Amino acid sequence: MSDTPSVADAYQSGEFTDLAFHFVPVGIVVTENRVIRDCNQTFANMFGYERAALRDQTFAILYPSQEEFANIRNRGVDCLREGGIYWDERVMMRNGGEMFWCRVRGHTFTPEDPLMRAVWSFADLSDTRPYQQLTRREREVFSLMSEGMTSKEIAKVLEMSNRTVEVHRAKLLKKFGATNTAALFQSLGAISGDHVINAGHQFSAR
Repeated sequence: MSDTPSVADAYQSGEFTDLAFHFVPVGIVVTENRVIRDCNQTFANMFGYERAALRDQTFAILYPSQEEFANIRNRGVDCLREGGIYWDERVMMRNGGEMFWCRVRGHTFTPEDPLMRAVWSFADLSDTRPYQQLTRREREVFSLMSEGMTSKEIAKVLEMSNRTVEVHRAKLLKKFGATNTAALFQSLGAISGDHVINAGHQFSAR
C-alpha cells in the first residue's frame, strides 16, 4: 500500500503537511550523519529509486564517486554551524548511472554538529544545465572553483600539486571553449559572479 497521502483526504481533513511534503516540486530529504532517514516522492523520482530503497542508505550512493562523497564532507559545515543554512550546485548521480546538475539547499537542526541532523532540498537543473562529460577530477576542481577557491587552495583540499590543478583548469576551459573562469561558469550554467565570489562564505554539501 502506498504511504503517500490521498489528495482528497487531505482537502477533506484540512491537513496538508504530508501532501505538501510529498508533492512539492523539489526533492526533500531528512538526514542523520549523512544517512537518508526519509525523503519525499519527488526526491525518490528524481534519483530513480523507490522511497523505501533510499531510507537508511548513505548519501554515497547518489554521488558519481566515493571520492567525491568523501571530499564534499566538510564543505559548508562552517556556514551551517554559524547560520544553520547552506546551498550550492553540484553533479549528482541517478539510479543507473546518469549524472545531472542539481541545486542543493540545507538546514541543520544541530548547529553544534551540522551534519548530525539536517533537512535538504534538491532541485533538478537538467532542463537549464545539461550535464557535460567531465572526469571526476574535473568535477571536483570545477566545484571548488565555483566556491571562489584559488588553485593553491584547491590543490590543498584535493591533495594535489598546484600545477595539476592548473592543468585541470586549462582542460575545463578548452573543453567548453571558454577564455576565462567567468566564461566557463556561463558555459556550465550561467552561475553569477556574486554566486561564485561568495560561495565559500554561503554554501555546504551533503
